[in-house]
Amino acid sequence: MEVSAGVWALVLVLALVPLLYELSGSFRFVVKMAFYNGWILLLAAFALPLCAVRGRSVENMKILRSMLQHVKHLYGIRMDVRGLEHFDLKEPYVVVSNHQSSLDLLGMMEVLPDRCVPIAKRELLYMGTVGLACWLGGIIFINRQKTDDAISVMAEAARTMLREDVRVWVFPEGTRNHNGSMLPFKRGAFHLAVQAQVPVGPIVISSYQDFYNKKEWRFTSGSVMRQYWVVSDWPS
Repeated sequence: MEVSAGVWALVLVLALVPLLYELSGSFRFVVKMAFYNGWILLLAAFALPLCAVRGRSVENMKILRSMLQHVKHLYGIRMDVRGLEHFDLKEPYVVVSNHQSSLDLLGMMEVLPDRCVPIAKRELLYMGTVGLACWLGGIIFINRQKTDDAISVMAEAARTMLREDVRVWVFPEGTRNHNGSMLPFKRGAFHLAVQAQVPVGPIVISSYQDFYNKKEWRFTSGSVMRQYWVVSDWPS
């Protein structure tokens, strides 16, 4: 039986993919990030019916957290969390942390306190199953392009924190900083804490530079990668 050119082309592609994955760091980066984003979209789709039963609720964050916690193992990322005991507060509070990449999601799910939701850019709401799952999880969306809208959202978030005993997670840099250093903080997180009269707790995420760099298209594989999350004591 004669084999078509299309079949031969498919065989060749399937043979080349593993070879390229091993030899090309850039190709490995693209494959790993494509799988990461695709897998999260798929997990969000599975989470939707479970979250929809309760409707939009901060309690749905427990479902999202449990469904995402295994992803770090797929990439061999080991997370060492220090100071988690400082999160043992019963009242509402604001968490602030630095922001490096979409991989921060994995660390967030590692330490996310109960009844805690992040503040996210409004564009996330339109990312298919992920956006809908985030909405059902009670995530607070802000339009960073409209200051008046952002201020009103923060004011409502402050009222919600006190009324519904909610904690809020904020990335005060306002954008991702891929080199692991710190950008100047925007004031929204601290305005929120002042309005709600609640404490602010910082989390420091160590740099990903040893194994991940978006600008260099580098996402290493093989060895176990270690990520440090330091939960600092509450300021007096």
